[in-house]
Amino acid sequence: MDQSSELAAQSKIDPAVMKVAWILLVGMLAPLFDTTIMNVAIDTLGNVLHAPVTSIQWVMTSYLLAIGLVIPISGWLVDRYGGKKMWILALSLFLVGSACCGFSWNVGSLIAFRVIQGLGGGLMMPIMQTVIVRAAGGANLGRIMAIVGLPVLIGPILGPVLGGVIIHNLSWRWIFYVNLPVCLIALFLSVKGLPKEDAANRPQKLDLLGLTLLSPSLVLMIYGLTKVSSEQGFFKSPVLVPMAIGLLFMIVFCWYGFKKSDHPLIDLRIFKSKSFSASSCLLFISGLSSYAGMLLLPLYYQQVRGMSVLASGLLLIPQGVGMLLTRSLAGKLTDTIGSRWVVLGGTILTLLGTLPFALGAADTSEILLAISLIVRGGGLGGLMLPIMATAYEGLSKELIPHASSATRILQQIGGAFGASVFAVILQNQIHTQAALNTAYNHTFMWSVVFTVLSLGFIIFLPHKKRA
Repeated sequence: MDQSSELAAQSKIDPAVMKVAWILLVGMLAPLFDTTIMNVAIDTLGNVLHAPVTSIQWVMTSYLLAIGLVIPISGWLVDRYGGKKMWILALSLFLVGSACCGFSWNVGSLIAFRVIQGLGGGLMMPIMQTVIVRAAGGANLGRIMAIVGLPVLIGPILGPVLGGVIIHNLSWRWIFYVNLPVCLIALFLSVKGLPKEDAANRPQKLDLLGLTLLSPSLVLMIYGLTKVSSEQGFFKSPVLVPMAIGLLFMIVFCWYGFKKSDHPLIDLRIFKSKSFSASSCLLFISGLSSYAGMLLLPLYYQQVRGMSVLASGLLLIPQGVGMLLTRSLAGKLTDTIGSRWVVLGGTILTLLGTLPFALGAADTSEILLAISLIVRGGGLGGLMLPIMATAYEGLSKELIPHASSATRILQQIGGAFGASVFAVILQNQIHTQAALNTAYNHTFMWSVVFTVLSLGFIIFLPHKKRA
């Protein structure tokens, strides 16, 4: 076999890995659809359940807090009991939580059942990443992440549209019932198709002290960030107190984690890798930027352009199309030339696609905005996949679950922080600006500023052609 044929054989993804990836991403569709549908349905839930805004916010907050509670333990669960068992458990929790949410009789029961949903949803992403990266053995991570990231791209395309259809034509309970067939199909495929994965050779003790420090840290910080919007600012005691306590817990956890060498909850040695550290910073900032778009764009179309929930969902489809267009190319380029230039190109496209919303008028052409969303989506598609692939580059099999937990934590906190920051910026701009469009212009410009900040970390990403 000549050298070119050998390289082609090495670059081909193992069919067994492809099978595992497709089975897992079917399951991931459920929590991703649920998140995007809930974003457009939260006002409707408040009306039908006759609940005040302060109560209905807990429908979202309880879900986020449950996610923060279980992410730290996901790596230990996979090592202790195996990826297949834990994936089936996470899917089952999300299935039961979704069914119970649909049966809710008031806002209190809905909040409680959303916690069950959040426990399942919080486990699913890190478990999926760990199982797939381990199955691939560290090869072709760019293209594998392009497959793994497919639900993340489809969710923003179909979720708002599906949510709009349900709100206009069906009972609110179908916001949750729509998850049931997806979960059942995913469970069937997982039981039949996922290979048995051996758990650790010897039982590992759970790092209870690490869990006692890290889980409350995440819950407190996420809770503080969810209070930013209702308190209309960061510098209020309901925001600062939980965030300060959570940050203190995090500092103590990091000090403890660097000293603990025997089965830590999250092995902080992963941050000794320059690529992982740079990817971590970019995941936080990109999580901030992407969540900002999820918050601002639907509101922009509804408040400035006067569109309905369903129409705004349809108008956001071009962004998802742009993500799909660059997904495969970004994966292939990451595997051949490294992630640095791919991420740089994605950042530039994201900036170009956001600028028309920062500079446009209330009567800016819908065609121009649609083209801008395609460009923006193409940029986001070229950002997340290579960053995730680089995060796992060079890590041993034992460190992969720790990397999955850490990357998910950074994305979750970055997303909560981004949603909070941009909600406050938008509120302040609306209060101080006469024109609603101008308020959104200034808020989108802040999104551009945060995206520019990520350029400083791109230089630390690998720039090489793989052998």
